[in-house]
Amino acid sequence: MIVHPELRRAARHARRPLLTATLLQGAVTLTHLAQAVLLAVALAALARGETDRLPPLLGAVLGVVLARAVLASWQRRTATRAGARVRVRLRDELVAHLGRLGAAHLTTARAGAVRTTLVDGVEGVDAYVSRYLPQLIVTLAVPPLLLAGLAVVEPAALLGLVPALLLALAGPRAWDRLLAERGKEHWDTYEGLGADYLEALQGMPALRAAGAVGRTRQRLEERSAALHRATVAKLRVSLVDTGITDLAIQGGTAAAALLACWSAVTGSTTATGTYLVLLLSSECFRPVRDLSREWHAGYLGVSAADGLAALRTAEPAVPDTGTVRARWPQPPEVRFEDVEFTYGDGADAAPAVHGVTFTAEAGRTTALVGPSGAGKSTLLALLLRHRAPRHGRITVAGRDVADYTLDSLRRGIAVVSQETYLFHASISDNLRLARPDATDDELVRAARTAGIHDEIDALPDGYATVLGERGATLSGGQRQRLALARALLADAPVLVLDEATSAVDERREADIVRELLNAAGGRTVLVVAHRLAAVRHADRIVVLDGGRVDAVGTHDDLVRAGGVYTELVTAGRTHEGELAA
Repeated sequence: MIVHPELRRAARHARRPLLTATLLQGAVTLTHLAQAVLLAVALAALARGETDRLPPLLGAVLGVVLARAVLASWQRRTATRAGARVRVRLRDELVAHLGRLGAAHLTTARAGAVRTTLVDGVEGVDAYVSRYLPQLIVTLAVPPLLLAGLAVVEPAALLGLVPALLLALAGPRAWDRLLAERGKEHWDTYEGLGADYLEALQGMPALRAAGAVGRTRQRLEERSAALHRATVAKLRVSLVDTGITDLAIQGGTAAAALLACWSAVTGSTTATGTYLVLLLSSECFRPVRDLSREWHAGYLGVSAADGLAALRTAEPAVPDTGTVRARWPQPPEVRFEDVEFTYGDGADAAPAVHGVTFTAEAGRTTALVGPSGAGKSTLLALLLRHRAPRHGRITVAGRDVADYTLDSLRRGIAVVSQETYLFHASISDNLRLARPDATDDELVRAARTAGIHDEIDALPDGYATVLGERGATLSGGQRQRLALARALLADAPVLVLDEATSAVDERREADIVRELLNAAGGRTVLVVAHRLAAVRHADRIVVLDGGRVDAVGTHDDLVRAGGVYTELVTAGRTHEGELAA
């Protein structure tokens, strides 16, 4: 009889249909009681030889059976609708919260574990809410009323029924804590195995290349064996629960029957009373038997409740405290002012960026370059408020980014990263994620600018071609260029290219970047790149080194000045020469 607070909260998404389903379940139970009473009266009439009363009584029984069939069907449909509503609302709520948690949360949570919670966990909540909770309410309401009725007919019957009911309802509660522990162990193991399988499937090319498929299979077998052990441990406790309930039901029914027979022999009750005690004693335990059955159906929801609660209540790395909508009719200026950020809370942790100050002028292209670990990606994460700076501030259009609502800020900044994500859908659908109302001409224009239109047009179905999951049917360069087209289609005032052309060959990269910069008129562009061909034509280049700004200027000015940028240019030329050789 575990009622988890998270599951109670989930049930609020469908209060009205759940209340209707509970009332209908109560009506179904009443038909069982009515049938028992009618059969008791019919059997008593038969015992007295009053056969003329049998036809109307049996007709009434048939009517009750038909009514129960109609009510039961209605109840199942209503409960199914209630469960579906709970499922949809809960998933929507969790997915929306995941969006608010942002990229920082998803770097620590395993995708497979989140998937298991969103899919299997929510499915378990459906069965718990739509089947177990209505039956629980009926079980708490009906037996006491029946006991009161039987007390009027034959008080002695309570001597067998009351202890049995108390044992059936309260006895298993002694095992609730252990059952909850076993359930949590089972769910954690199940969730971990799901995450491992998803990770193995996604990383299969890397596993094959490393010759690690056999080792991975062995690890998954060990995890599967651990899940089997956790499942068996949970079932042992659950079977004890079921055994106590069944023992109480069978023992109580037998005791009530013996007491009814004793009353009949002694003549303390009429024939009708004896049959009522016999039949209603069984009906007294019917809700308890049904509750036990529905408990096992909804137990997955109880096991997943802690995981659901943890996901729903997880705090984002950056709270959405802004109140201003990010609406920039003109390309905004982006400014970093003495920005500092450190990953981790340790006192000895070195800052990832420290004292960074520079301005990305409105409507111009600003490039961020520097060796790996210089802090380029960290600055972009701070701009998008996936993280919050420890010191300093970042402004867009003269206002601190913390003042903007997260949703509007991120809609105003289109980002193309080196890790692109494309969905199992048509090319046009993937592009229209950025702007659902975009016309076909606008799709083509964006694709041309990104240098991918000719390759799309060469496909048999063109823009209607369905891509594989994560764009598996495309090359890395094609995926990146398609992501570029999607970002251009968004028409956001600020465009961020984070190694957006890293999978494209250098000759094509220069052409694409040139086209992008021409198409980006009216936008403030931030470009992060390792290969300097992608930033050579930027209006301004910010050189980062060790988390600090080393120099700011144009390509020619920085080359003449020497320093880190000149070293990067020299290293790039050396790399090109090696490739040519």
